Amino acid sequence: MNSKTITLDVREDIRNGREPFSKILSAVNALGADDQLLLLAPFEPKPLFAVLEKQGFKYKAERAKTGDWSVIFTRPPSELRPRAGRGAPEPVDAPGPSPVAFRVADVDARGLEPPQPLITILEALAALPLGVELRARTDRRPMHLYPQLEERGFAAETEEQTDGSYVTHIRRR
Repeated sequence: MNSKTITLDVREDIRNGREPFSKILSAVNALGADDQLLLLAPFEPKPLFAVLEKQGFKYKAERAKTGDWSVIFTRPPSELRPRAGRGAPEPVDAPGPSPVAFRVADVDARGLEPPQPLITILEALAALPLGVELRARTDRRPMHLYPQLEERGFAAETEEQTDGSYVTHIRRR
């Protein structure tokens, strides 16, 4: 098997006040089974470690003499699918009269402060099996989620609930 290292430098993004999380997730989602990601950042990205560990990645972080950090994220060969963790979808069969019920995974991101609902939903999508729709529950209409979904090949419909919360149905296009 051929493995390659994808390098992503987010130092300028961070220094210019841009949030690189979606860029990092896009790079992770584009990795092949044996590929690894080399991330260059101006600080040790500890919150990212937990996010990617839930997807089955291991990491090795080193601080350069300049103060910047380089982190290599790898997926052990035995990891074919992301691991389930907090916010990971829980598939259930959809009720209904149809003899062929589609599957739905629920993610409840209510009660979380931004950007955690977005991160939780994107983590769940990264672990979403083919043929499964994601039903995400949030306190607010997830406006920042829509461009992320479009970028990843998903379509979404959001409905406001009677209690003021929102349910977004997300499926692959």
